[in-house]
Parts: sequence; C-alpha cells; structure tokens
Amino acid sequence: MTPAATTAARPAETCPLYVDLDGTLTPSDTLYESVMLFIRRNPLNLLRLFAWLLLGKAGFKLKLANAVRPDPARLPYHERFVQYLREEHARGRSLVLASAADARIVREVAAHLKLFDDTLGTNARADGVNLSRGNKRDAIAAHAQARGHSSWAYAGNSSDDIAVWQGSTQAVAVNAPASVVSALQKVHPQARVFEREPLRLKTVLRAIRLKQWSKNALLFIPLLASHRLDPHLWGLVVLAFVAFGLCASATYLFNDLLDLPNDRAHRLKRHRPLAAATISIPLAVVLGSAMLVLAFALAWAVSPGFAAMLLVYTVTTLAYSLVLKRLALIDVLVLSGLYTLRIGAGAVAAQVALSNWLAAISIFLFLSLALVKRCAELEELDDDRTTLAPGRGYQPRDLSSLRAMGMASGFLAVMVLALYIDSQNSEMLYANPEWLWAAAPVLLLWIMRIWLKTGRRELHGEDPLQFALRDPFSWMTLLAMGGIGLTATIGL
Repeated sequence: MTPAATTAARPAETCPLYVDLDGTLTPSDTLYESVMLFIRRNPLNLLRLFAWLLLGKAGFKLKLANAVRPDPARLPYHERFVQYLREEHARGRSLVLASAADARIVREVAAHLKLFDDTLGTNARADGVNLSRGNKRDAIAAHAQARGHSSWAYAGNSSDDIAVWQGSTQAVAVNAPASVVSALQKVHPQARVFEREPLRLKTVLRAIRLKQWSKNALLFIPLLASHRLDPHLWGLVVLAFVAFGLCASATYLFNDLLDLPNDRAHRLKRHRPLAAATISIPLAVVLGSAMLVLAFALAWAVSPGFAAMLLVYTVTTLAYSLVLKRLALIDVLVLSGLYTLRIGAGAVAAQVALSNWLAAISIFLFLSLALVKRCAELEELDDDRTTLAPGRGYQPRDLSSLRAMGMASGFLAVMVLALYIDSQNSEMLYANPEWLWAAAPVLLLWIMRIWLKTGRRELHGEDPLQFALRDPFSWMTLLAMGGIGLTATIGL
C-alpha cells in the first residue's frame, strides 16, 4: 500500500473490519474441505451430496455441516494476513468473521483463532439465506448498524465479494485474482492488497508427484529379464509407462485430497501443495480426473489387457487411500502388491510371460521396503507408546516387530534370488549364470544398509525408493547389479 493510501485509510480504521473466511482467512475453502471429509468417511456419501444439491446452497451447507466439519486447528491460514489481524486486534479494532460458510464452522474457526468479537455465517435453520454477495453486504450493514457503526470495512478475495466491497468504507483484498483487484480498485482506489501467490508449474509438478514416476520403471523389468530387443515392444512399454505415470499422479492427488487433515499434522507432508493450499481442491479434482481419462486412453492403445491391469491398480490404490492404509499389516501387503502389479502390467504390455521367480523376489523385496517406510514414520513420532501414527494403524511400540518382519522379508528376497540362480530358468537365459551369484551379496548389502539407516533415523520418514534416488550408494548398487547381469548374459 502506498503512503498516500495509508494516510487516506487512517480515518476509517476505527470502523469494524469484517473478514471473509474461505479464500481470505484461509487459502482453502471449508465447503470443499467438508466434502472431502464426508467422502473419506464413506465413498457412497458422494450420492448423498448430489441429492443434497437439490436443497439449494444454504440447505446443502446445513446438511453437510450436520454430518462433518473441518477441524479449525488443521486448516491452513494466510499467515501475513493473520498477522495483520493480530495487530489490528491488539490496537483495539473490532473484528468480525463473516462468511457464507455454515455458521457453526465460522464460530469454530473464530473460537480457534481468538481474534474475532463476533461471527456471521449461513444459517439455513433460521432464514435459509446463503450469506454471499448482496446478502452478505446487507447482513454486515445491519450488524454494524445494530452496534452503532455507520461505516465498516471488509476483507475478501473473490468476485463474489465485489458486491460487499461496494457497501464498505474501507477494503482489503487477500489472495485475490488480478481481475478482482482491478474491479475492486475502481470502487476503492486505495484498497489494501495482500498479493496473490501465483500458481507455478513447479507447484503443480510437486502436487502430481512427478518424481514418483520413477517407480513405474518397474514396468520395464519383464522386458529386460526376457532379453527382448524388439523396438515395437519397447515402444509399447514406454506408452504403458506414461499411462501408469498419469494414473499414479491422479491417484496421488485423490489420496492427498482425502488425507488432508493427517497430512497437515505431519512434519513433512504439511508442506505438500494440497495440504498447504497452494493448489486448490477444485483444480486438483479437475487435474486428477483429466489425467485419469488420458491414462486409460493410452492404456487401451497399448492393449485391453494392460488397461484391465491399470484398472485393478487404480481401484486398489483408491481402496488403499480410503480404507486399507489405516489397517495395520494389510497396508504394507497392499503396497508390496502394488509394486508387483507394476511388474505384472509391464509383462502384459511387453507381451511376455511373468516369471514366478521375478514375482516372488518382488513381493518380498517390496514388502521389506514398505515396512522400511512404516518404521521410518514411527521413528519420527515422539516416544508415546499408545499414540497411533496419523492416518495409520501403528504405534511406536510396534517398531521392533515391524523391523523383524521387514528385515526377514528383505533376506527372503535374496534367498529367492539365490534359488533362481541355481534353477534351470537361469541356465536357459544366461550364458554364464554363475556370475549372478555376485548379485546376491550386493543386494543383501543394500537391504541391510537401508535398514541400518532407518534405525538411525536417517530416512526422516521418507519413501525408501525416493531416498534411493538421491543416494549415491544406491546408484552404485544399481550399476553393479546391471553390470553383473550383463556379464552373465554375454558370457564373459
């Protein structure tokens, strides 16, 4: 705000400031947050939401708020704007939280922040009026007049708030689009503006977890293991890789939408774009849906069988996000199964038979890594012997059992590899299969090392595969395994 604007605004600063909630006080929207909580409780609740839309906006909000309301302590807030409100509150200015959200949600947020003298919200039981646009302006004017104020100020963020600003003496815009700020400045040339953070490509890529596409490299393993060099088959697997990546990104978005409260309670996950509300819930839904449609279009182009595998992966992943991730032991079995499913899908795309040996090694290895992730998460918790990890079914006292299971699974993967080396299958595929024995201690060393780092709390709750991508030792292990395989193949 310019010095001239500051001087001109001062006479009005004694008037009460009415503050919008959704998009202004919080960059998120409590209505969308409530919808996600309601669907997370039971996916069939989506049908009830469509039925409630027939009741109108106020009726819809009433029904939804009766069923579920977001925890104010786990909502993101515009910190710079909240600091401004704290300063105004300390100076004795009257602050009122005025929102089109259900009145109970508004009261709960106000009680949490302890900054507001009163609240205004949609109360379908009382009048059935949705408190937005002109309805909000009239309600604020009546509220201010009832308390002896002839003028009032308003802080908002969207085009719906322009009608409210038209009745105000002073205006504050928070996180508003450029078009809204331009329209506001025609009414209030000296409006105070808390600038909108632009949506960056980097933020979108973080939201869709582009780095997680590396896991889909597992689709190439069956083709590599079969020693097939047909360019057409490699082209199909590349297409399958893109389809799986798009599908995985979509399911990550939907998982983050359903897990917002738990992510915000997590030391690291609270910085994710959806948890921090740097990307909106509607945008995430649209983006995820578009990627899912494109993923299945590409999958069908690969083959109907591969599309069926991708459908199984999608359904299982969504079930994991909704229910299975909170079931102790079931969750890690599902995770290891999803990794193995990628390998199976790669075999279908490449039109090769999936080796039982490869499937067995995959199940045990990825079960070990899934347990690494759970142990790393539990290591991050305080030493509370009864508190469950957020969104999980484990307690810190489960650590010793999970470590034993995880290390045993890793060692079993190496044992299966050893049995494979001594089988007829390896003799058929490799010129000198005895070279493969060198792979067993290399893999065993990598597994022991990652479990050692987990016990030392050096993974910091991170996905072990993402840790491996940044770990030079893991890259050397991969190169060593590749070199051993190549040597065994060409028969040096």
